[in-house]
Amino acid sequence: MERFHKTLAEGVELVMTQTKQFKTGVFSVTLTTPLQEDTATAYALIPDVLYRGSRMHPNIESLSAATDELYGASLGPAVRQRGESQSVGFQCSFIDDHYALDGMAVLEPALALVGEILLDPYTVDGVFDAEFVSSEGSNLADRIAARINDKRGWSIFRLVQEMCSQERYAVDKLGDAQRARAMTAEELWQHYQTLLAHSHVTFYYGGSAELDRVEQAITRSFAPLLQDRQAPVECQVVAKPEHEQVREVTDVLDVTQGKLALGFRTGGIAVNHPQLPALLVCNALYGGTAHSKLFTNVREKMSLCYFASSLLDKIKGLMVVSSGVEFSKFSVAREAILSQLEAIRQGEFTEEEMQAAIRSVINALVSRKDSQGLMEDDCVTTSLTGGDPTQVDDLAQQVEQVRKEDVVAVAQVLGLDTIYYLTGEEA
Repeated sequence: MERFHKTLAEGVELVMTQTKQFKTGVFSVTLTTPLQEDTATAYALIPDVLYRGSRMHPNIESLSAATDELYGASLGPAVRQRGESQSVGFQCSFIDDHYALDGMAVLEPALALVGEILLDPYTVDGVFDAEFVSSEGSNLADRIAARINDKRGWSIFRLVQEMCSQERYAVDKLGDAQRARAMTAEELWQHYQTLLAHSHVTFYYGGSAELDRVEQAITRSFAPLLQDRQAPVECQVVAKPEHEQVREVTDVLDVTQGKLALGFRTGGIAVNHPQLPALLVCNALYGGTAHSKLFTNVREKMSLCYFASSLLDKIKGLMVVSSGVEFSKFSVAREAILSQLEAIRQGEFTEEEMQAAIRSVINALVSRKDSQGLMEDDCVTTSLTGGDPTQVDDLAQQVEQVRKEDVVAVAQVLGLDTIYYLTGEEA
């Protein structure tokens, strides 16, 4: 397995993993811009509308037939949030040329189809088809509205909204439901032109093809993105310190189980920071695994929570604890959750617990190389955040060198910012 990273034009990069490990190849094109309230809805909607049809394949049936001719290639739109940036585009998975019949080349026609969908859309009177925009706008609005149905995810979403209310990070990557339903074809077309002109473009390929061949296929299929580009907007994450006082927010919904979420700032420790490996181990020890302190003590021994775990956004520099709690146990559960972090700050964990945390982090990192999709996400994210995508595998080796005092040190800088309670009407 070999990694490559090359700048193709101003604001345009190619990241590649050359490997014969898989029977399929993966290609993605990702357009990244700052996450902003006034553009998030349109940018989230654009890939769905583009996927409805191109000039040569003007409907879903025609596009489906085109992918069938490529041995049933899988192609679809993607909307992702990376810190305070919004990334939209397309991902395509297709059979590797080594497994195609009669020596057929699948790479070039697959990339040509993705380029066609992105850059040569089906139009009516010079803009998107109004029916496509209306239909996909309604679908997007429904997805946004459906967030509340997953109460655990909703509690994390609401915590982040309150915790980062003055930051772009709090903007929903899918945008606003009302704006999605009201979007017009003309308005979306203008946003589409802006996205093509100002976004940072990242191409990714994973498969057995040579670098020169992949680059040539991209140059042919995506030529408009490589020419006459305006300077892309810088997409940087601006770290914010925790508030001077811990804020508490309560929502009341028709629920029978309470949700308690706690948001911590990581003191500036984020992606590309030398203390990131220690932070990953600290999170695993605290609540990131099934043998963590939150799971073992708060959930199992104390029986205070139906579930309790912690997760990191290593790009933004946040740690969130998510738990399911009876309404009457909010206070005692909160104190128990915080006491487990305090125990780590005091170094109150065994060498066995430390090694279990390290192994879990390393296993999670190493296993990502077994998935084309996860490798794509790692390489593109590393490139967008200023790291070296050819060195993404080095993080596992760095985690292996983490010591107890390193974990204690990062635990000291974790600062509680906001506490969120989701309670029921009867409570």
